[in-house]
Amino acid sequence: MRMQRGRVRIEPTRKRIRAYLGSEAVADTKKALLVWESPYYPTYYIPAEDVRTELLTPSGETRNSPSRGQAHIFNVKTDTKEAPGAAWTYPEPEIEELRGYFRFDWRAMDAWFEEEEEVFVHPRDPYTRVDILRGSRHIEVYIDDVKLADTQQPTVLFETGLPTRYYIPKTDVRMDLLTPTSTSTSCPYKGDASYWTANVNGKDHPDIVWSYKHPVHESAKIAGLLSFYNEKVDVYVDGEIEERPRTPFS
Repeated sequence: MRMQRGRVRIEPTRKRIRAYLGSEAVADTKKALLVWESPYYPTYYIPAEDVRTELLTPSGETRNSPSRGQAHIFNVKTDTKEAPGAAWTYPEPEIEELRGYFRFDWRAMDAWFEEEEEVFVHPRDPYTRVDILRGSRHIEVYIDDVKLADTQQPTVLFETGLPTRYYIPKTDVRMDLLTPTSTSTSCPYKGDASYWTANVNGKDHPDIVWSYKHPVHESAKIAGLLSFYNEKVDVYVDGEIEERPRTPFS
C-alpha cells in the first residue's frame, strides 16, 4: 500500500534488500520500505530486526528533518571497515510508519543488492521506466552549423521524466571533433558513462557527448553508442529541428 505523508511518499517493496560494509551484510531484509524523501528517487528504510544492530554505535549526534523528525545518528563498524555517521533512525518520527526503521547512507556502504543483483547509485524507482528501441528515423546533430552526427540507424531511449535520447553508432559521428575526458557518471538503470568534449570552430563544448561501454544488461542495446545532450545541440529528426528541452542539464 502506498502512503503519502506531506511530501514524503512511502510504500513497501517485496524485494530482498542487502547492504554491505566490507564483506559483511549489515542489513538483510525482505520487509524494506521505499521512501521518497525527495521527488527524484527513493531510498530504503530497513526494519531494526533485520539490521545488525550490534555493529552500530551511537555517534551522539542528531539531525532534524521537518518532515521526518529528529534522527539519531549511528556509526557502523565491521571487523574490517568503519563508516562514521552512516546509519540513522527516528525514535519519535513525525511519520509513524518510519518508527523502528533504519536508513543507511547509500554511498557509505560498499555494496547494495536487490535480490542477487548489485544496484548502483540509488534504489531503482519502480515508477521509472527505460524503453530502448531500434529506430530508422534520420537523426542529424549540429553545433554552430557544424554537423557532428548523421545516422539513419539510431537507438532511441525513452526514460521516465527525461528527454528522448538518441544513441548513435560511432561510425556515424565526427569522432575527429571529439576528445575523451576523465568525467564519468553512474546510473542505476544504464550503468557507468564516459564522456567526450566537442571542439567546434575552436570552441570547446565540455562533456557534451557520452557513452555506456558496458551498460547493465537491461540497457545492453546502447552499448558503445554515443548520445548528445539535446539540451545543448541542435537535433534534426527527419529534417525537422527539435525544440531544445529544458532540464537540469541545460
